[in-house]
Amino acid sequence: MSFELNRHQAREVAVQVLYQMDINEEDFDKNLEILKSEQPEIEIEGSFLLDVLQGTYEKIEEIDNLINENTVDWKVDRMAKVDRNIIRLAMYEILFKDDIPIAVSINEAVELAKGFSDDKSSKFINGILGKLVDHLGLEAKGE
Repeated sequence: MSFELNRHQAREVAVQVLYQMDINEEDFDKNLEILKSEQPEIEIEGSFLLDVLQGTYEKIEEIDNLINENTVDWKVDRMAKVDRNIIRLAMYEILFKDDIPIAVSINEAVELAKGFSDDKSSKFINGILGKLVDHLGLEAKGE
């Protein structure tokens, strides 16, 4: 029996898979197969999880370039792997998911950081995302 995750749960799994891809350097399809074999109960096809996971993966270079161009002293390769993948996911939502308000994406990223990391990471992620939204002039989306 399979079930569809709610959006918060989907984001949690997406961060775990993005982190896994960052470490094992396997391609998207291989990591998706790993997810399916490890958690066969999760409904993946046509889900929000697949949408944000595949979207983030496909836009990762563009997202990383935006982060690198719009942050001072914090390039993607200097960030903790968990933090950078939370930021990547949030930036994918902010840039490419018009149905999700920016505040929701940032809030979710902060909550993910609290769950996967620590208080310092949640503040760091909140600050980086806030600066990116300001620098890119995206404040008005979803309001």
